[in-house]
Amino acid sequence: MIEVKDVYYTYPNGFTALRGVNLTIRKGECVAIMGENGAGKTTLVKHFNGLLKPTRGTVIVDGVETKDASVAQLSRKVGLVFQNPDHQFFSETVEEEVAFALRNFGFPEDEVERRVEKVLKRMGLLGYRKSSPFSLSGGEKKRLAIASIVVFEPEYLVLDEPTIGQDYIQKVEIRRVIDSYLETGRTVVIVTHDLEFVVDLRPRVVLMSRGRIIADGKAEEILSDSKLMDDASLLLPQMTELAYKLGNPKIPRTILDENDMLEVVKPLLKHRGGWRS
Repeated sequence: MIEVKDVYYTYPNGFTALRGVNLTIRKGECVAIMGENGAGKTTLVKHFNGLLKPTRGTVIVDGVETKDASVAQLSRKVGLVFQNPDHQFFSETVEEEVAFALRNFGFPEDEVERRVEKVLKRMGLLGYRKSSPFSLSGGEKKRLAIASIVVFEPEYLVLDEPTIGQDYIQKVEIRRVIDSYLETGRTVVIVTHDLEFVVDLRPRVVLMSRGRIIADGKAEEILSDSKLMDDASLLLPQMTELAYKLGNPKIPRTILDENDMLEVVKPLLKHRGGWRS
């Protein structure tokens, strides 16, 4: 598991981005970290693979304290997809970018070729394999960044704003990647502002504000709490907002989408043995 114990982090300019953060992420979990810009979300996940080391406190990954391990050692376990893909690329072609980590970790060449082919096809990038990563569109760059990490199947997949620049079909494919990861018992951590993506995924939700964790629990509980969402400067899901506006005490606050709403309002719409549409 990943254990964050009373972690503080202060940048060289004096800004304290994390203030006493405590968090445990267990294998097999899907966790969404949400909050306003500047809440400390990206700073926190950069501690998971040692890109940042705590100013105070400890971060432990599978029993190893990150202060005692290199980024290279930790990255084999914790694959981080950056929010800005340009900060992640350095190879001349798309296929070389995806193959780099595999070769660096000593995978045999036939396995490298098989995996690169498979992941490029899955992420809709096969036709760009000889192109420069920097020539791709914003959405294509994000999918390439994801491909370059999932190709070596780290135990922990950390995605920083994975749905930026993606259309509905591409979001569905990213969701499938996440689902396939979870099915193998691995862990997925997502930093995101994409509320509807989180509603569909129904992960454990961690809310952050001003460098602190202010809530941690099931999506149904956290995302339907108007005060918590306001404290994190986030909007409620559309169906949750509608439930509040209806103001009926029979409608629970755990409504996140239209399916939840339908199950609750069906009994209220009973009319002479049928349903009103």
